[in-house]
Amino acid sequence: MKKIPVENAVGMTLCHDITAMRDGFKGAAFKRGHVVTEEDIPKLLDIGKRTVFIWEENAGEIHEEDAALRMAAMAPVEGAHYTAPSEGKVLLMADTRGMFRVDTELLRQVNSIGDLTISTLPDHYPVEEGARMASMRIVPLVTKEAQILEAERLCAGRKLVDLRPYRTLKAGIVITGSEIYTGRIKDKFEAVARAKLAKYPCEILGATVCDDDLEMITGAARRYLDAGAELLIFSGGMSVDPDDLTPTAIRALGADVVSHGVPSQPGNMTLVAYLGSAAILGVPGAAISMPTTIFDAMLPQIFTGDKFTKADLVRLGDGGLCQLCKPCHFPNCTFGRY
Repeated sequence: MKKIPVENAVGMTLCHDITAMRDGFKGAAFKRGHVVTEEDIPKLLDIGKRTVFIWEENAGEIHEEDAALRMAAMAPVEGAHYTAPSEGKVLLMADTRGMFRVDTELLRQVNSIGDLTISTLPDHYPVEEGARMASMRIVPLVTKEAQILEAERLCAGRKLVDLRPYRTLKAGIVITGSEIYTGRIKDKFEAVARAKLAKYPCEILGATVCDDDLEMITGAARRYLDAGAELLIFSGGMSVDPDDLTPTAIRALGADVVSHGVPSQPGNMTLVAYLGSAAILGVPGAAISMPTTIFDAMLPQIFTGDKFTKADLVRLGDGGLCQLCKPCHFPNCTFGRY
């Protein structure tokens, strides 16, 4: 673009909106793309514009709105849409519930190009329909098209941002402990688990209370698996004491244990495993007494069908300490970000 006196701009195209404020009006007196006429000159001078910015042919530049649209096009997301440009930016909006994902290293590379800025929600963030997930714009009014071309090159064949929708899962709950099985104390976990699962598309096949008996525990689990359970949740006996049988029972099922123990408080003794495509969680007792544990932070990914890796669980350490806020603000907080 080129800055020139208004008197010399007749017949030239404005490359940006020109805002006016007068008599209670605030808005665009001249829109981007307007071709300046002789009659416009006194109007421009009246609103304090002695100079205007006009397009230069073949300057290799791109306007902020065109740049924002190009940035949106390089990062398509199923189940979401981009807004029309406004104030030079576009917003990525969720059309469905799910978990927002962002390639943080690719995002860093794009934001290092120069004039480009993309801001997003954190990776692994649960969102509701209508949520704002990302904003894209350039800093100046125009930028060299070469910068957009570089961003497009980096994003080609890669997924910068994504929205992973929740799948409907069948779940079974297995509660262990002789004190509960014999009726000495009343179970409190089933109600907690049902309340948390109610936030997701879930069919709960049932909840079974087992004695501290390996065959009883594995038998209950297999019955749920035979009924089509895609998620098994165990509660009770999750410590490392020799007489705590739940981890042993999970292994006896033939499950692949990703980790028993995660760098998170509360929920440090959580067990994560898979048996084929079925996810298995061993949930420590903190889930009963605390409003939010790492159990809550894991459920969004469980319901997308994306399997946890050991590396995923290790990354829980950064953001794995709950601040025990009253009232609880999860997920709009630092807990469970990775």
